[in-house]
Amino acid sequence: MPLINKTPEWAALESLSEAAAATPLRRRFSEDPARGEKYAVEAAGLYLDYSKNHFDQQTFDALVALAKAAELEAARKAMFSGEPINRTENRAVLHPALRDFSLRSYQVNGEDVSKAVARERQKIGAFVDAVSAGSIKGAKGDALDTVVNIGIGGSDLGPLMAVDALKPYWTEERRTFFVSNVDGRHLSDALEAIDPHRTLFVVASKTFTTQETMTNAASARAWLVEKTGDEKSVGAHFVALSTNERAVTDFGIGPDRMFRFWDWVGGRFSLWSAIGLSLALQIGHRNFDDMLRGAHLMDEHFREAPLEGNMPLILALMGVWNRNFLKMSGHAVLPYDQGLHRFPAYLQQAEMESNGKSVAMDGAALPYASAPTIFGEPGTNGQHAFYQLLHQGSDIIASDFIAPALSGAPLGDHHEKLLANFLAQPRALMIGKRLEDVSEEMKASGRTAAEIDALAPHKVFPGGRPSNTILLERLEPATLGALIALYEHKILCQGVIWGVNSFDQWGVELGKTLAKQVLPDIAPLNEEKAAVTAYDSSTNTLINRINKIRSENKSND
Repeated sequence: MPLINKTPEWAALESLSEAAAATPLRRRFSEDPARGEKYAVEAAGLYLDYSKNHFDQQTFDALVALAKAAELEAARKAMFSGEPINRTENRAVLHPALRDFSLRSYQVNGEDVSKAVARERQKIGAFVDAVSAGSIKGAKGDALDTVVNIGIGGSDLGPLMAVDALKPYWTEERRTFFVSNVDGRHLSDALEAIDPHRTLFVVASKTFTTQETMTNAASARAWLVEKTGDEKSVGAHFVALSTNERAVTDFGIGPDRMFRFWDWVGGRFSLWSAIGLSLALQIGHRNFDDMLRGAHLMDEHFREAPLEGNMPLILALMGVWNRNFLKMSGHAVLPYDQGLHRFPAYLQQAEMESNGKSVAMDGAALPYASAPTIFGEPGTNGQHAFYQLLHQGSDIIASDFIAPALSGAPLGDHHEKLLANFLAQPRALMIGKRLEDVSEEMKASGRTAAEIDALAPHKVFPGGRPSNTILLERLEPATLGALIALYEHKILCQGVIWGVNSFDQWGVELGKTLAKQVLPDIAPLNEEKAAVTAYDSSTNTLINRINKIRSENKSND
């Protein structure tokens, strides 16, 4: 099919966009007092209010028509049917199968994978229960009450985010550390805080060749052997989340300690698979299963709901409208729950690695923008940081506000104040504050005309800054699962509309390849190395400067 901007549906939206942006949001609410109830949808324990966006019913209908023109319904069916929609790698994209407990058939290359998924899930549950019960112990017979997850990207961000989010559900006296950065400081900090005899290392790498992960794993292995004095302790203190049995065995991990997933599970969509083992160990496998079930509820809603009331699609359409037609290049994710403090970082990978593409499925250059820049911090911290730009900056940035109505850590009136800010900030972004209102306030406070003229422009809030609001009853395993699945399906919808492959990530490869080329040119400590001339003048100069410092042992390595 042609690129979406060549369709009449795209042209119709372009013709609507100028008038939409010129209509103040506050006027839309005054003209339609029921707007907040009309433009909202509920599913899987989540409530989405998308009314604070620049659109009317005509525009909304045109956006749904755009999704139909992009053949969104067919793409949705293709994903759930196990078709290889990751075309550049010829792979299915079937992470919803990981959270379906019904044994419904999911076909990949003619094979039903649902039973294999169930077996692996049962293996994870049995292992988690055995560790918690103390029947699986360390090499010296100690209980394994500490977990160190070694991974990067989807093998780190997902479990880390979810462990932090679900702290009220933690297994008593269990601690989990996450190591991802190849910077030795990251691993060293974890090793300094743990007892080798009571620690289980979880090495998460599909291929078991990821440079950062395997460097950290090798150093952790050497540390363990040194501390225990026994090479055989590796088998008792390490497990692998991988598909490469030979490499896992060579590392010293037995097949019974290897948890598998499949090539139809993409890294940034892998939390639901064995990659979630560290999370399951921290919160218990029953809570982990509840998270899967919450995600499955969102899957069923996405699969069955009509487009006009489909929460992931609506969230995606608001994003496409803001990005492509109202020309907003940034999108803020603003959770008003400290447990979700890593959720913006998680979505940075999920959205920008998925849809940060400039080439369409057929290899043609995209003539329009794809994924926006995702950023965010939890409220109320962000209010004292970058909200200034959201309210008064020259760039208009759309936002998602997320909060539970009930706190997981109730303390005095803290949550009431948090919720007040959660509600006030999107309202302030929407209504703004006009010059005449500022001037009247200053006049009433006794300011002179000269003072008003000088100061009033600085206190004006333009308003009209769009946002979505996502409300949960409470942050618990099921609603966290539904929230993550909501954004996963949003990513699919936007990728289909933009005509990109949301499930590859070739853009991460070049830097990794060049790093391997440069690595031999970095001098070991206290060793001199001949001047490097093989690269551009900037890279050559930087390498030579680094090597001079390292030869003089001025490093803290």
